[in-house]
Amino acid sequence: MSPDAPQPQTQHHQPGREPAMTPEPDFMPRRPGSGRLDGKVALITGGDSGIGRAVAVLFAREGADVAIVYLEEGRDAEDTVEAVQGESRRCLALAGDVGDEAFCAEVVQRVVDEFRRLDVVVNNAAVQFPQESITDITAAQLERTFRTHIFAMFHLVKAALPHLGEGSSIINSTSVTAYQGNPLLLDYSSTKGAIVAFTRALSQSLAGEGIRVNAVAPGPIWTPLIPATFDEESVGSFGEDVPLGRPGQPNEVATAYLYLASDDASYVAGQVLHVNGGTVVNG
Repeated sequence: MSPDAPQPQTQHHQPGREPAMTPEPDFMPRRPGSGRLDGKVALITGGDSGIGRAVAVLFAREGADVAIVYLEEGRDAEDTVEAVQGESRRCLALAGDVGDEAFCAEVVQRVVDEFRRLDVVVNNAAVQFPQESITDITAAQLERTFRTHIFAMFHLVKAALPHLGEGSSIINSTSVTAYQGNPLLLDYSSTKGAIVAFTRALSQSLAGEGIRVNAVAPGPIWTPLIPATFDEESVGSFGEDVPLGRPGQPNEVATAYLYLASDDASYVAGQVLHVNGGTVVNG
C-alpha cells in the first residue's frame, strides 16, 4: 500500500476533522498564484476542511479575500483561516447551519459588511449517511440531507443575489453520484442530482445579468467526510475502483473551482466539471 493511500480508520462525528486523518489531505496549492482573482471576495460553505479548505486557500493565493462557513469544527476552521492569511489575504470564519434561511442571510450580510463586496459564491457544504435500504432512511435524515445540500443553496443564493453582478460566479458542488447513483447513498445521490438541475436552471435565469452559474462533480476525494461516514475497511480501499486507481486530493479538485470562478471561464455557464479519477459519466 502506498504511504499516501488512506489507512483504515473511522471518525464518529460528521463533518469530521482533518488532523485526525491518516494521511492528512493535501490541500495546499501546487503552483504560484497569477492574480486570477485579484480584488475579489469569495464566500465558501463547508470551507473549514476538505474541498472547501483547498478552494479557500487557492482562491487566496490567486488574490481573493475569503469568507468560510462551517458547522462546528472550529479547530479546522482556525487552520483554514491561518492558511488563507498565510497567503496574505483576509479570511472571515462564520459558524452555523446553512440549512437555516436566517443564518444564510446573516452570513451574506456579514461578508458584505466586512469586505464591502461579494463576487464568488461556492455552495459546498455536505453531509452523508449511508443506509442499506430506503426503508432505513428516516424522515429526519431525508430532511437534513436535502436541507444541507439543496435548501441551503436556494437560501444562500437568494441572500447573495442583490450583491452579485456582471462577472460574478456561483459554483455548486454536486457529485459523481448524481450520474452513477450509489445504493448506499440514496438521499445523498438524489440531492446531488437536484444540484445539477438547480445549476442548469439557475444559470439560464442569471445569464442575462452576467452571472455565471456552474458546478463541479467530484469523484472520490480524500476529505474528513470519508472516515466520518464509512467503516475502516471501506475507508482503507477508498478510491481504488476508479480508472486512476486512487482517491483524489482536495487540491486536485480545487483548481476546477478556480477555473470557474475566474475570467478564464468567461464563456462557461450551466456546465458541470467532472473531477473523478477517470470515470466516464456521459453527462
